[in-house]
Amino acid sequence: MSIASLLAVVLAGFLIGATGIGGVLLVPVLTGMGGIDAAHAIAASSLAFGFPGIAALWYLNQDRERMREAMPVVIGTVPGAALGAVLVHSLDSRFVLVLVTVTIFFAGLRGLFGNRAVIEETIKPPITRGGLAGIGLLAGVGSALTGTGGPVLLIPLLMLLHQPLRLAIVTGQTVQLPIALAAIAVHARAGSLDWMLGGALGVILLLASLAGQWAARRMQVKLLQTALSVFLLLIGIWFTYLLFP
Repeated sequence: MSIASLLAVVLAGFLIGATGIGGVLLVPVLTGMGGIDAAHAIAASSLAFGFPGIAALWYLNQDRERMREAMPVVIGTVPGAALGAVLVHSLDSRFVLVLVTVTIFFAGLRGLFGNRAVIEETIKPPITRGGLAGIGLLAGVGSALTGTGGPVLLIPLLMLLHQPLRLAIVTGQTVQLPIALAAIAVHARAGSLDWMLGGALGVILLLASLAGQWAARRMQVKLLQTALSVFLLLIGIWFTYLLFP
């Protein structure tokens, strides 16, 4: 791995910890800078995302109320990720990427120009456990199909549904673990998983994400929302370029 690609992986890990959605950078780094084909890059990324997911689960477990709110989403991602991992070998993911891009744009624009309904102090509309599980299922399918790890779709969805920002971020970070476990099983069965590469990437992402979490916890929620919204818009522009080069 070159120094440039290593730095890009570190940046992805830091953004995972700070905003929850830095994992979107990993597959392009592996394919564009590492010369790895898309199927093997997605498989290695799926394994790597599980490492910061473990750290996020430990952090979430410290707040039992947040844990109860997040668990239906986390559980819902498991069958979704397994289904997406099966489909990735036979289905064109461009259509899914279009839906992901539209969601990202809406969430980014709402975070910048809408009201501040995602901050902690705002009373949020209740979502049933079944609804939360359905959101997790949708995020699991989309993330496995696009190799984005879960948060890049889940966090914008939760933002659009007026959920508290920090809860959305930590939930997005946590779902990386079940998505990784479900996807790993399918990719390993298909023979596309490089365990050494995925493990090495996972350690790097874990260390960098811990640094990102430390930085995010010291930011005001409004500032964090603005930074996340800008990042979402940049990702939306990037995805649009990938769809229509």
